[in-house]
Amino acid sequence: MAAAALDLAPAIVTGDILGVRFPTSIEALLECGPAFLTDAFHATGTLPHDNRVVEIVDSREVVLGGMGRKLALTVTYARPEPGLHTALFIKFQRDFDDPLRAVFAPWMASEIRFALLSRQPDFPITVPKCYFADFHAESLSGLLITEQIGYGSNGIEPCPTKGADYELADPLPYYRAITRAMARLAAHHRMGGFGDDIDREFPFVGEQVPALPVEALRDKLAEVRGFARAYPQLFCDGLDDRAFLDSFSEDALLVPALAPALIGFLAQQSDCIGLCHPNLNLDNAWFWTNADGLQVGLLDWGNVGQMSFAHAVIGMICTAETGFIREQLAGLIRLFVDEFASHAGQRLDPARLALLINLTLPLLAVPWIVDIPALIERLVPDLASVKDRFDLRIKDEIVARNQLQGLMTTLTLWREGDIGGTLRALAAGKPIESL
Repeated sequence: MAAAALDLAPAIVTGDILGVRFPTSIEALLECGPAFLTDAFHATGTLPHDNRVVEIVDSREVVLGGMGRKLALTVTYARPEPGLHTALFIKFQRDFDDPLRAVFAPWMASEIRFALLSRQPDFPITVPKCYFADFHAESLSGLLITEQIGYGSNGIEPCPTKGADYELADPLPYYRAITRAMARLAAHHRMGGFGDDIDREFPFVGEQVPALPVEALRDKLAEVRGFARAYPQLFCDGLDDRAFLDSFSEDALLVPALAPALIGFLAQQSDCIGLCHPNLNLDNAWFWTNADGLQVGLLDWGNVGQMSFAHAVIGMICTAETGFIREQLAGLIRLFVDEFASHAGQRLDPARLALLINLTLPLLAVPWIVDIPALIERLVPDLASVKDRFDLRIKDEIVARNQLQGLMTTLTLWREGDIGGTLRALAAGKPIESL
């Protein structure tokens, strides 16, 4: 955005949902101060009208995630009350001059609607308490204010590192906790617990697969194979095997032609579609232990909506360790099915959900992973001297670490589920319904 246009970007907009005027940047919020926070919290009912925010005691910008700018805020109230948090977390849309603002704006719009939904008294899972949320579509501006999660204090565990589950002594209890939570959320939706407006607020749109011509895809798959040959030390579990990668590449070329049929079939599996977290990696949760065992709260709901349960499961395990996926995925699928049945009164078939995962993965993963090699090479110079994926040059480069682990996860799911065999059968004319 040109400097002149940026100067015209609105500092204050009126939200489309609550009709509250809210600031569009950290600087504007701090200038508005306690008066804005008071009005905003009154509008959502999180602060009684006979109470007010009197002071911003501390503020610091937090560099975290990629959705937009974040601010940690400490406030005081005229009258402290139980359940009224003084440590707040504030999320904005990306800056007006950020070229990705328009790309990520819809993600935050749905997150804001979800935050407002979470104020329902019978909400089925633990999420950060929402103090204010609104969105202004014309300017692509969003503002979300929640309680601040105190990782590493008051019994809350430190935040797990995304793409580094190897740091955990045993990741299974954590994945079991988030699997149960996601199943409860989906069941609550399927049972009508969110009311009649849920389909309007969070419509199901199905898988969105970017068009990729076969020849362009062929070239990118060649880059994946070349990356494995050049840097085998970054691969694990034999995923750099040349014969496997050759087979993977040939089968992946079938995806563009099969995508419409796969998308249509998945959209018809209505009993396996519900409101879910799209990217429930361990770092998008917080954990604590009480008398009932390990407990979990879920956060970072960008792009939340109705989706296939298969999509949600893939999003949950997309940066897990490959050995963990091989050993535990079937059990996590059964756990999801059991937890869903206990809250929705409907039992899904674990084998069918596993099949839907195998049909969904090519749509989600193939257009994405083919760009990973070039991205890692750009982010981590002199890859040839990197010892392995635990090298600090990989571990400390967040994007490279996560993308590399995502590549390993995709190849593992592809190999373990014989997804190539499924695609070849479909390409040969086998009906999807007969799988």
